[in-house]
Amino acid sequence: MSVVVHEPGAVSDPLPVRSRGGFIWRTIRHRPSAAIGALLLGLIILCALLAPWIAPYGLHEQVGPPFGPPSRAHPLGLDDGGIDMVTLLMWGLRISLIVGFAATLVSMLIGGTVGLVAGYFGGKTDGILMRITDYFLVIPDVPLMIVVAAIWGPSLFHIIIVIGILLWTGTARVIRAQVKSVRERVYVKRARALGAGHGRIILRHVLPQVAPLLIANTVLTIAVAVFDETALAFLGLGDPSRISLGKVIENAFQRAAISSGAWWAIVPPGVLVALLILSCSLIGQSLEDALNPRLRVAHLSARTFRLRPLVGRDKAAV
Repeated sequence: MSVVVHEPGAVSDPLPVRSRGGFIWRTIRHRPSAAIGALLLGLIILCALLAPWIAPYGLHEQVGPPFGPPSRAHPLGLDDGGIDMVTLLMWGLRISLIVGFAATLVSMLIGGTVGLVAGYFGGKTDGILMRITDYFLVIPDVPLMIVVAAIWGPSLFHIIIVIGILLWTGTARVIRAQVKSVRERVYVKRARALGAGHGRIILRHVLPQVAPLLIANTVLTIAVAVFDETALAFLGLGDPSRISLGKVIENAFQRAAISSGAWWAIVPPGVLVALLILSCSLIGQSLEDALNPRLRVAHLSARTFRLRPLVGRDKAAV
């Protein structure tokens, strides 16, 4: 039998490894909005991954007249080329998700690194990095994306890079604020006093504490990246050789779907984009509410717009 002896005054890790690993799953299970968002996002990703096997028709297979109406064989109708809309949406999801996740990965790497370095070192390093962040923050995203995409050319790789380098500012500011709190905790100061280097402290003590918040912010960024990709594709700056949800909407507008009364060529891809953004927002906001101490303990709740009772007020009244 082993006996665990606790030293007097020892401070335990406020967020054990086991709780970190299962935090996202616990949040999804105990928050209905997160569960709905996870279920919706899982179904969307599953349809996109299985598109080559479960799509009813080929991507370039003409199966009826242009703008054929919805029917039993084609529940969402046909586009201007006589291609089944269900097939187009399933394949378009793949490209939209690829851009969303890849651009978010770029944003997470840049924003997470800047936030970690600025929050941990502080001083002049913090000032310089935050001024750069402020400059990127005030730049209007969509106009700059249009200019850069037009200069670099319509390419999937260019779109991913453009979106990624413009969405990291929010992540950097959130991570920086959390790191400034974590670096003052007892176990971080103890590691520094024992001679641990900056790299070891950041990777072993600081990063694990801010990782859940980074993941929550990343999920929210996916929604913004998908929207930006749809906007660029709709404006004709997407990759012409790839079919994304934005490209489907652009083709419908350019080929007179509205004047032809073919609402099924425009509404379904727009609804699918909205559902994808909604699912990411539900998951990200639920994780953020569970992680952000200010949202969790503030007396004024920003989410519910009601005053929370002050601790001990009832006892004081007695």
